[in-house]
Amino acid sequence: MDIKPDQTIDCSGLSCPMPIIKTKKAIDALQIGQVLEMIATDPGSKSDMDAWTKKTGHELLGSAEENGKFIFFIKKTK
Repeated sequence: MDIKPDQTIDCSGLSCPMPIIKTKKAIDALQIGQVLEMIATDPGSKSDMDAWTKKTGHELLGSAEENGKFIFFIKKTK
């Protein structure tokens, strides 16, 4: 995946709802159009991020799984 994030947060070792709370804080600090990379180890974060981006209207550009880590790219849309 060739997405260049404007900011990266690492939520490894955190379980729900902490990755979402940290993602929301980080997204709030970005400008519209910027991209946040969020790294998590909680398998539940996959469905959490899907639900959160649908609810908030931010765009989930993509996600990947590498070495037990889940990587999400979220674009701030508003």
